[in-house]
Amino acid sequence: MPEADSRSGGVTRRRLLGGSAAAAGVAGLGLGAVALSRSEPGVQHRPAPTATEPFYGRHQAGIATAPQDHVAFVAFDLRPGTTRADIEGILRIWSGDAARLTAGAPALADTEPQLTQRPARLTVTFGFGPAVFAVAGLEHRKPAWLRPLPPFRIDKLEPRWNDGDLVLQVCADEVTTVAHAVRVLCRSVTTLTTVRWVQRGFRNAAPGQTPRNLMGQIDGTENLAAGADLDRLVWDDGAAQPWLAGGTSLVLRRIAMNLETWDEIDPDGRELSVGRKIDSGAPLTGTDEFDQPDFAAVDQHGIPVIPQSSHIARARHTHDGERFLRRGYNYDDAPEPGQVSNSGLLFAAFQRDVDAQYLPVQQRLADFDALNVWTTPVGSSVFVIPPGIESPDGYIGQSLFES
Repeated sequence: MPEADSRSGGVTRRRLLGGSAAAAGVAGLGLGAVALSRSEPGVQHRPAPTATEPFYGRHQAGIATAPQDHVAFVAFDLRPGTTRADIEGILRIWSGDAARLTAGAPALADTEPQLTQRPARLTVTFGFGPAVFAVAGLEHRKPAWLRPLPPFRIDKLEPRWNDGDLVLQVCADEVTTVAHAVRVLCRSVTTLTTVRWVQRGFRNAAPGQTPRNLMGQIDGTENLAAGADLDRLVWDDGAAQPWLAGGTSLVLRRIAMNLETWDEIDPDGRELSVGRKIDSGAPLTGTDEFDQPDFAAVDQHGIPVIPQSSHIARARHTHDGERFLRRGYNYDDAPEPGQVSNSGLLFAAFQRDVDAQYLPVQQRLADFDALNVWTTPVGSSVFVIPPGIESPDGYIGQSLFES
């Protein structure tokens, strides 16, 4: 792709890079924790490090893609004075560089091209916060649900993990691949954005199996299947906002786990809190991980086998419209002074409508979930995920800016 493809409204790659001194400032983005999820159909064998995922398509990659082992979520704030043309320029450059990196080729001005030779199923997913619409003068095209989640009584949100004007979700099966892609994409926009936060996560499981979270529980057994479920519940149909057809929404919650007090609970207490058996992940009324829970079953004393306060009882949907696609990732960061651990879950939910699908489930969990004793939401963000692009002639977000 020639250099001219990286320009929009007078915004050039040279201007975005802002010189070597600005680029060097991004080099300090370190490798932190990594991710755990299990939902979408799993890969049944270990892919080769040269394996690639397609960048071009109606939907962005990294959503229905079989979850990779490592992830980095990176949120950016637009600098004061940034214009609509600047945002379009950012998206043009990011789209071109992401297409190259995911194909195993160096980005333009890539100073470490050797690190692109193992793409390891790299995907880069782009999202917008409310400020993009305000800066671009496109408030009338902002989805009604694009706003911070309402406060929940269980939240102890820390500003350092909330919100953002732009977001990247960078996933791959090798952490070096993720780190390089994050650095390249951050470095290219230093004059127009600042990094608001970086959250890294990991998942780990044998091929075809559901991973465990850091509480030792199998995490992500029930999830949407590919095909009709995604078309109906994840991908936007463009009815309310035509430009968004093929896109979706992302809710990202950072959930801290108090593993020290969790360690004090015996296995029976853990299973009653979750509603599933520790060893197999089966519901307390079943024998296999994928058995359907029987919430009406009672023991000889008439007590529900699966407590009404258990996590799976509170998280289950009350109708089909409350379902969404989940990608969960563990994080394990350096502990704060005086603490033993700083671990938890990066919970990513993708759905067509945050208000209709995600909020009712989250409200039930906030009201009465046994796991709330050991888990605390400390970060929360909502983004719109625009549709994908079909060819190198386009750029992510083009339907918003040019429709």
